[in-house]
Amino acid sequence: MSLPDSARPRPLPTSASYAITVRLYAAPSAAVVGVLATTVGAAGGLVTAIDVSDSRSDRITIDVTCSASNGEHAAEIVEAIRVVNGVTVHRVSDRTFLLHLGGKISVESKVPLRTRDDLSMAYTPGVGRVSLALAEHPEDVAKLTIKGNSVAVVTDGSAVLGLGNLGPGAALPVMEGKCALFKRFANIDAWPICLDTQDTDEIVRIVRGISPGFGGINLEDISAPRCFEIERRLRAELDIPVFHDDQHGTAIVVLAALTNALRCVTKPMEGARIVVAGGGAAGTAIVTLLLAAGAGHVLVWDREGILSPSDSTLNSSKRALAEMTNPAAVTGDLHDALRGADVFIGVSAPGVLPAAWISDMASDPVVFALANPDPEVDVDAAQPLSAVLATGRSDYPNQINNVLAFPGVFRGLLDARAREVTIPMLLSAASALAHCVSDDALNATYIVPSVFDPAVPTAVAAAVRNAATDRASTDHGTE
Repeated sequence: MSLPDSARPRPLPTSASYAITVRLYAAPSAAVVGVLATTVGAAGGLVTAIDVSDSRSDRITIDVTCSASNGEHAAEIVEAIRVVNGVTVHRVSDRTFLLHLGGKISVESKVPLRTRDDLSMAYTPGVGRVSLALAEHPEDVAKLTIKGNSVAVVTDGSAVLGLGNLGPGAALPVMEGKCALFKRFANIDAWPICLDTQDTDEIVRIVRGISPGFGGINLEDISAPRCFEIERRLRAELDIPVFHDDQHGTAIVVLAALTNALRCVTKPMEGARIVVAGGGAAGTAIVTLLLAAGAGHVLVWDREGILSPSDSTLNSSKRALAEMTNPAAVTGDLHDALRGADVFIGVSAPGVLPAAWISDMASDPVVFALANPDPEVDVDAAQPLSAVLATGRSDYPNQINNVLAFPGVFRGLLDARAREVTIPMLLSAASALAHCVSDDALNATYIVPSVFDPAVPTAVAAAVRNAATDRASTDHGTE
C-alpha cells in the first residue's frame, strides 16, 4: 500500500462539528491501519478512532473516525482515503447528522407511574384537587407545576445563528440544542417553540397566550429590529421574565470578558476607548450594558459608517445607538474609528477588520472578533498584534460563548420567582462571571472560564437571584 499523491497538509483547524466516520473494506494487512491514519493526517484531518468492526479471511471492515475543518475538507479526506491502494470506501457518515437523528431532547416523568395509586395521584382523580386549589390560589402554580422550572425558547427562524432567515423548521435543531444546554448546565426544563410566523403582532399574541405554562421566556434567533419591539412588548405585558439571549446573554459575556481583558492590560473601563462593530441586536445590548457598567467612550460602526445622530438615513434603533454613543457626531469608516482605540468588539460580519489596522489602535489593544463561524479578522494574523484576543470559536482561546450566561441567569430568575429582567441583574451576572476567573488564573489567553466549570452557573445564578431579591425588596418598600 502507498500514500496517495493528493494527500497534503492543511493548516485550517479541525472541528468535531465536521466529524465523519468512513466505513471501508480492505484486504487483510497488518499495515493498513497505519497507512489510513497517515493518509488522514496528511490530508489535514484529525483521527479520533480507527476500529476494525468485522474480519473475514478475504476482507476486513474498518471504521475511520476523524474531524475536518469544514464540509469541503471532509470530502477531501474521503477522496484521499478512496485512492489508497487496496481500500474501498463503503459508506461515509456525518456524525453531527447522526447525533440529530430523532432529535436531541425528550420528556421524562419525574414521578413513578407503576400502580393504580400512582395514577390516581398523578392524574385523575387526585390531580383534580390540585387544579381546584390552584384556581383558588393561582400564586401557587409555579410551586405545584413545572412552571417554576420551565422556560420557553421561542424563535421565528428569521436569524438562525449566522445563517440568516431559514424559517422555523430549520431553526428547530438550534432550539433543541439550547434546551439541552438549559438542562445540562442549570437543570432547567426548556421547550423549543418554533413559530410559523414572522409577524410581530402575531408573535407577541402567541407568546402571551402560552405564557401561563412557563416561568420565563427566552427569545432566540429573531432578526433585528423586530426583536427589539417583540421583547419590549412582551416585557410590558407578561408577569414573567423575558430575555433575548442574542442580545443580553451576549452582552453579559462580553462585559465579563472585557472586564478581565482590561485587568490584563491595566486600563480602566471608564477611560477605555471602545469601538463596537455591528449595530444590530447584539451590538445594541452590548453598548447598553457597557455604558451601564461605566464605559465612557464608545463608538458604533455599521454598514452606514460610524453611527452618527446627524445621519438622517439611520433607522430608529441605530439612531438611538448613535445618540447614546456619539453626541459629537463623529463620522468616518471603521479604520477612522479604530485609530487610537483601546478595544475592538465585533458582532458584525467576517473580514471587516484587516489585521494591519490593529497596529493603528492604542498600545496593548484588546480585540474581540465574535462573528461566527468566521470572525471579523484573520485570527492568526491578529494574534501577534493584539494584547488580548477573543473570538466566538471554540478552537481558539477566550471563546465568548453565551452558555456561560443564560443557564445561570434563568436559574437565578426562576429561583427568585422574578417577574422581569433588569440592568442591575445583567450587571450582577457579568460581575459574577468575571470573578469566576481568579487573579492567579487570569492571563491574556484566559479571560473567561470554561463553559464546563461547574462554579459558573452557580455563581451567575446567585448573583441574579440576589439582584432580583433586592429589586423585589425595593419595590415592596415603595408600595
